[in-house]
Order: sequence, then C-alpha cells, then structure tokens
Amino acid sequence: MDLGLSLLQVLGSVGVFVFALTGALAASRRELDIVGFIFFAAITGVGGGTLRDVLLGETPVFWIRSPEPILVCLVTGIGVYFLAPFVEYRYRLILWADAVGISGYCVMGAAQALKAGASPTGAIVMGIMTASFGGIIRDIVAGEPSVLLRKEIYVTATLVGAALFVIAERWGVPFWPAALAGTFAAFAIRAGALAFGWTLPGYRSRPGRNPPPA
Repeated sequence: MDLGLSLLQVLGSVGVFVFALTGALAASRRELDIVGFIFFAAITGVGGGTLRDVLLGETPVFWIRSPEPILVCLVTGIGVYFLAPFVEYRYRLILWADAVGISGYCVMGAAQALKAGASPTGAIVMGIMTASFGGIIRDIVAGEPSVLLRKEIYVTATLVGAALFVIAERWGVPFWPAALAGTFAAFAIRAGALAFGWTLPGYRSRPGRNPPPA
C-alpha cells in the first residue's frame, strides 16, 4: 500500500474518532440519552468528510464505502455515554479534542483534494472546510456557542496547516514530513489560542457611526 495513502487513512480514522468524541461530549452537556450520544458522535465525526467527498464528487462518500467510520462513531458515542459522568470540564475537553481533530483533518482534506486533481488553492480551501464543518454542525445542533464565533484563532489554524502541507507537497517534500508539518503547525496555533487567548484584530466600526439596528 502506498505510504501516503496509508497515512491519509490513519489521519482519517483519528479525525473521525476525535470529532465523534467532541460530538458525544456535547451530547453529555445536554444530558441526552444514548441514541443522542451516538447521533452527535456520528454527525460530528463524518460531517466534514461528507462535505469533502460531496464537493470532490466522490461517490459514494467515505462512510458509505466502508463501515469503519460509522462503527468508530457508534463505539465512541456509547463509550462517552458511560464515561462522561467521570469527566470534569467537558467543554474545555471538547475544545482541545476539536483542536486535535481540525489539525489532522485540514491536512487530510487538502491531501484528498490534491489527489482528486484540485488546484493548490482549491485544496487549501477544501482542507479548511473539511476541518471546520463537523464542529459547526455539532455546535448548531447542540445549541452551543459556535467555535467560529469565539475570538480565539480557529479557522486561521486550519488555513496555515492546509497551506503549509500544500506548499511543501508542491515543493516536492515527501508526504509524511509535509503532512506532519501541516498537522503540527495547525495544532500549535490552535493550542496557543486556547492556552494564551491568541486572537486576530477584530473589526471595529468607524468612530461616530451609529450602531446597526438589532
């Protein structure tokens, strides 16, 4: 088996598990039943990859081709249902697990896009969307404050990770080092945002302007 393809599969499995974990933890904060845990694990675990495959024209999408992603979500949801009562600071854990997930998924999404013939720019955008979409769905359905609306850097981390991978790959860097560099870069930026509150300058209206109507 090609080493790059093997690494893609590893990143994909880890990403599904980590995002499923954040979805199940969100269900625990809402005190749902076990079916709710499995549902949240599934929509979060496969959400970003589903969007990726649909946009790339992959038919059928990855979790229909193979039962493994859904089984990972199923086991994760059930496991969190029984273990969540013993876990403190669950929202903080969601954020850190999400940081791990977006770091791997931004690279995997970009790699899949390049493999499908996308341009470097398209691959970077696909990496961002793949990494972000599952968490967006999770937060909307769970009624949680969206990670996209938090001031700490989020999408920028996926942009840097995907771009670093694509640039390195275009320069002929082997797949392993390029993928690991992109993953670690994305995680370092997101981890710094969580630990130290890193932000980008926010928009400010011009002085003297009336605020927009509510």
